[in-house]
Formats: sequence, structure tokens, C-alpha cells
Amino acid sequence: MVSNGDVAAIFTEMANMLDIQGKGYHRVMAYRRAAENVAALGRSLEEVWEAGEVETIPGIGKTLASKIDELMRTGELSAYAKLREQVPEGVVEMLQIPDVGPRKAALFWQELGITTVEGLKEAAQAGKLRALKGMGERSEIRILNGIEALERLTDRIDLGAAWGLAHELLAPLEEFPGVVRCAPAGSLRRMRETVGDLDLLVALDDAKAEGELAEEVMALFCGLSHVDEVLLSGPSKTSIRTYGGIQVDLRIVPLARWGTALQYFTGSQAHNIRIRGLAQDRSLSLNEYAFRREDGSELLCETEQEVYAVLGMPFIPPELREDRGEIEAAMEGTLPDLIQLEDIRGDLQFHSTWSDGQQSLLEMAQAALERGLDYALVTDHSHGLGVVHGLDVEDLYHQKEEIDQVNRELAGRFRLLAGIELEVKADGSLDLPDEILAQLDLVVASVHTGLRQNREQFTARTLAAISNPHVDILAHPTGRLIGRRQGADLDVEAVLQAAAKNGTAIEINANPWRLDLNGAHVRRAIELGVKLVISSDAHSVRGLDDLRFGVATARRGWATAADILNTRDADQLMRWVEERSQE
Repeated sequence: MVSNGDVAAIFTEMANMLDIQGKGYHRVMAYRRAAENVAALGRSLEEVWEAGEVETIPGIGKTLASKIDELMRTGELSAYAKLREQVPEGVVEMLQIPDVGPRKAALFWQELGITTVEGLKEAAQAGKLRALKGMGERSEIRILNGIEALERLTDRIDLGAAWGLAHELLAPLEEFPGVVRCAPAGSLRRMRETVGDLDLLVALDDAKAEGELAEEVMALFCGLSHVDEVLLSGPSKTSIRTYGGIQVDLRIVPLARWGTALQYFTGSQAHNIRIRGLAQDRSLSLNEYAFRREDGSELLCETEQEVYAVLGMPFIPPELREDRGEIEAAMEGTLPDLIQLEDIRGDLQFHSTWSDGQQSLLEMAQAALERGLDYALVTDHSHGLGVVHGLDVEDLYHQKEEIDQVNRELAGRFRLLAGIELEVKADGSLDLPDEILAQLDLVVASVHTGLRQNREQFTARTLAAISNPHVDILAHPTGRLIGRRQGADLDVEAVLQAAAKNGTAIEINANPWRLDLNGAHVRRAIELGVKLVISSDAHSVRGLDDLRFGVATARRGWATAADILNTRDADQLMRWVEERSQE
């Protein structure tokens, strides 16, 4: 039977082939959204199909439901087969190269007859690409670098997908009688940008960790709807592969050993090597089960706090465990009090149906209120970004009227601020005149096009936006899409220096495909005194939940609540804007 991953892969490839052919944006995006939602489905698609509930999946209407039906009944899809006859498979594979999009792939295919990645590499090495329209020597070099990067890639999933999958798998285990604790471990718990395999831990009462209860927990895990294949099944460790092709390892430990197990399996490897060295300095050995004294007796730790206390340190948050100074800071008592999700008072970037969002201003405001926020900045796109329905000056005035109406309806409970996500043009000029920007509460500037400009051009373009006194926040500075699009060749240091000088805030974009700034750049920004904001960049109600990933990225950059502007209330934030305008 066709699996979730099979259908998602087919729809993704159909979207890519249609995009290469230059078909309509909405048709292409319909397949992309369907692929994403099928891949994220917490049940077997076969079960959903058999229950006649395919159209309940977000993004699946009658047309796509009929294609899923055809796949389930016959194992084939005629529309897919037809597209594969029209677009060579190797041309689609070119889209995996970081610097190649659908238009370039089509250009190489149609102008030079190149139909494989290897053929593209040979053409680039021979200098044949630079003569094409829109190409040049620099572009050719970037193509070669992109192919080399592709050859180094491994199969990993983004943080958002990994988080969702792990917690869906853990939810039924947490409710199972006798289970005391559950947690993800590994790179997911450290909140890295991408995750390979998932590691999950479950603690049972000491006397039950190796008995019938452990077997029941493992049986429950193997029977979950996500499970496509059981790779290994034992009393303390079970490995499965999900319908999406992700390997997940579940380990059961006695509660008394929970602390050492969670610390060990969280990692990182470099951090753990240092930790074991500190244990040896105290005449102890440390593994996932316990500390062991020289006489062979064990020292058990039920919590991670106990593990670090044995070594003379306070608890080190998982996001910091990369051996980048966290152990020294812990020993010196200088670990920062990291920002938490609960510290965020408002969201400083979201989109509505005024541009490319899926919900109205009122719906987004109500959803943000339900999530405990006090305010949010409306940042629909300006009209210069041609691929969406951007706002011009007249639209902004009409939107402000709707913002005022929402604020009247939610008075005293929630506040919408009037803003825009302003497109920075190729020459560094802005999409709207200063006199219009001056009337908005906050202005967010960003670059979505021309990401392949050379380093000097792209950096100068960004610096020009930062220098405009009406630009309060620079959004997702590199423009990267993790695993999908390489970021611009930006001199981040120069941008951060300019932001510090001009008092411009820099965004940590919480969308798990962006996470831009990344953790390393967040830490450098803090060193320079740059103010940061954490924004969801939500295009739907569900997207508001991505704030957790922005907070995690800030934590990986050692950020405290004081470093993040939107931990302030709305009045304090607006005072910051006013003070900037007077400098």
C-alpha cells in the first residue's frame, strides 16, 4: 500500500515539475501544501482514506482527494506519470542544489539540453553556463559550490517537523498508567535547526522498569499509527521507522537513573566528553546509567540537576550543551538566565488575508490572545513583493481602519499594532515612501528577492535599509530556508555592527524553515548590544505556535529576556520606538 511518505514525495515532485514548466503559482502551492500536510499527518493515510476522511486533511480538496484515491486503489497516478514523461527526472533533481530554482533548472534544460545534475556539473566546469541569460561567472561558481554542498547533505528534518512528531509519539506514552516521565533527547532537546533520528526516553518506577509494564509500553509504542516498520524491539530499547521515513529510538529507564540517562542521550557528544572528564577529575566514571565510584558502588541521579551538582555545577540548559563555553560559565557561576517562552509579551511579525495569510486580522488576534500574548504587530507584505498580494498606500489606510475595529472589539484584552513587512529593493531603496512609514507603529524591512547578489551588493542593500530611520526591525537577514534554499552571502558582522550603531532591532524569525538569525549570530548580536525580537512570521493561526522555536534559537544564542524587545509590554515597546526616532 502507498504510504504517507510516498504520497508526500509524489505531490512534492509534481509541484516541482509544474514549477519548472512555469505553471500557475496557486496550482504549484496546492501540491506543496498537500505534500506537507500529508507528511505531517499523525495517522496512516491508508486509514484516513479507508474511513473516507481524506478531505478533512488541510489543503486536500476534491481534486487532490481524487488523486489520493487513485494512488490508494491502483498504486499509480496518471497525472504524475504524464508529468514525468514531460520533465526529465534529472531536471527535477537539480532543484536540490542550493542555488538552483525552477527557472534556472528550466533554463539549463531548455537552452543547453542538460538533464542531470552530473551534466550540469560538467557544463559548469566547462564554463558553459555563464553565457546564459541571467548567468555569469559568479553564478557558475555558485552552481558548482551548490552541487558540492548537495553531495555533502544527509537526510535530516527541520526542527518543527521533528518537534511535532516527537510529541505526537510521546503523548500516548505519557498517559499510559505507570509511566512516570517522558522526554525527547538528542539534538531535538538541544533544539538544533535540523534533526536526524529521534531519541525518546521514558521512565518507570524502578521495580517496573524491566518487567511486564516495560513490555506493555514497548508494545504500545510499536502499535502507534505513525509506525511503518519495527526495526528492533527489546525490553529497554525499541527502534521504529515512521511513515515519513524517520527512525525513532525509544529507551525505558528506571526513574532512579533518569537524570544520567537524560543527560547522556541529550548530548552533545562534545559536551558529554567534557562532562565525563570532570567526573574523572573527581575519581568518578559516568555513563548513561550512573556515576561509579572507584570502589565499584554507584551514585544514582534521578534528575539532571543532580548530575551537574555532583560535578560542582548548576544545571546547564540543553540548548547550551555544545561545548561552546557553557561548562566554563557554569563553573564560574556566569550562566545567563535564558529567556523562556512565557517571557514573550507580543509577536512582531504575522500575516493575514490582506496579503498571503490564511486568516483575518480578528482571527489572528484572537488566536494570539488565546496563546497568552498581549499584542501583535500586523506585517502584511508591501506591494513590491510581486508573488503575493502586497499592500499599497491605499490598502494600508483601509487596513488601519480594520485594525482599529479589532482593537475596539478586543479593548483591554489585546492590541494590534499597525506595521508592514517592507520589501527592500535590489538597490537598497524601500517599497514605500518615508512619509507613509512614519505613520505606522513599527516598520519591518526584509529582502525576499535577489538573494544571489554578490556579498558586497547584498550587504550594501541591507545596510541601506538599516540606515533608514523609519525601519525599526530587520527581518530574517539571510533569507535562508533550511534544507531548501541557501541564504544570501551576507556580511552578518557588518549588519550587526550597523544595527548596534543605528539602534535597529534584528529579528530571530521563529519559522522552523528560517530560524534566522541563527544561534551563533544571536550570541554575537548580544555581544554587540543589538536589540533582538522574536517573531513567528505566522501565515496562519497554527503558525503562531512557532514562537517556541524562535525562543529556542535565542536560548542557543545565550539570550536573556532583557535582550529581546518583545518581552516588554506594548507601551514600553512603543516608548522604545519613540526614543529611536528622537536619537
